[in-house]
Amino acid sequence: MKRQIFTAEHEAFRETVRTFLTKEVAPHYEQWERDGIVSREAWRAAGRQGLLGLAVPEEYGGGGTGDFRYSAVLTEEFTRAGASGLAIGLHNDIVGPYLTGLATEEQKRRWLPGFCTGEIITAVAMTEPGAGSDLQGIRTAAEDRGDHWLLNGSKTFISNGILADLVVVVARTTPEGGAKGLSLLVVERGMAGFERGRNLDKIGQKAQDTAELFFQDVRVPKENLLGTLNGGFVHLMTNLAQERMNIAVAGIAAAEHLLELTTGYVKEREAFGRPLAKLQHVRFEIAEMATECAVTRTFLDRCIAEHSAGTLDAVHASMAKWWATELQKRVADRCLQLHGGYGYMTEYPVAKAFTDGRIQTIYGGTTEIMKEIIGRSLLS
Repeated sequence: MKRQIFTAEHEAFRETVRTFLTKEVAPHYEQWERDGIVSREAWRAAGRQGLLGLAVPEEYGGGGTGDFRYSAVLTEEFTRAGASGLAIGLHNDIVGPYLTGLATEEQKRRWLPGFCTGEIITAVAMTEPGAGSDLQGIRTAAEDRGDHWLLNGSKTFISNGILADLVVVVARTTPEGGAKGLSLLVVERGMAGFERGRNLDKIGQKAQDTAELFFQDVRVPKENLLGTLNGGFVHLMTNLAQERMNIAVAGIAAAEHLLELTTGYVKEREAFGRPLAKLQHVRFEIAEMATECAVTRTFLDRCIAEHSAGTLDAVHASMAKWWATELQKRVADRCLQLHGGYGYMTEYPVAKAFTDGRIQTIYGGTTEIMKEIIGRSLLS
């Protein structure tokens, strides 16, 4: 089915993204995977190409558009290219809204220009060794010391953790406040007491630097409070829908791309003297995956359109994230199986997609959390 949500401007942007991936990413990606991190120059190149800060107002150097369809195009093309290491979606769609929606004018002028050029790389630090989806379990705490906050604690599984120059840290600012005692503090590279642990060794997304972060008596200036004091929980809930949509868009794009690769493979690969595509079981597998992708794509495109219009609610974003990422996982497994032994070889894209995509049902809220959100909306 022909997609209906994109205009000529969106498709022109898609060509820009593809050109960037061909020139600035593909030639270096294998080295980035060996290094466990992408180069900072790639971020600056993305900034020069206008891929960073799409929703940031033009006065700060951004694209000046709140149209999520441009972000969807960016996510789709990076997913098809297998370029998860350059975490532009995290930068634009997850951290970006905190800065554009919560920052003071002084903060915007201090941070947003570099955010858009790629000179400032960002991350959000929420997950802790003992607290993932359960925000009430957060132990990282900030003590009010008059003109600054004294921050202590640790975070883990932080994407862009090594490269990040600016980290939005979720910290407890009122001990007895539970989830309502959380605030967002911006920690900047070079602050005394802010240390990065090891670049974590993951089964996939090897080029994406994911790290532990440690805060020991970090003096965070009062002017680095983002949003309202003790309003962190509300701020996080407000922006989680877009994070989940970004992950969902990647999920369906990955499933469609794997199906495309595998359809081509089974037409060419022979077994028992004929192409695999001549086997009824193989045709049934392809038919099932194609149908599931088509149905999911229809729902996701509706969600993209509604989010662009500002009408998508958290429940439908959770539905999109749950369904698209679980589909991605199933399709990756079935496509690898259809590739046989070759699917287990890392030089085949299906093997890389299998390991890179496994995190999709975990970060941004696990599948189980998505079901809980949906269930509560229906039964409470």
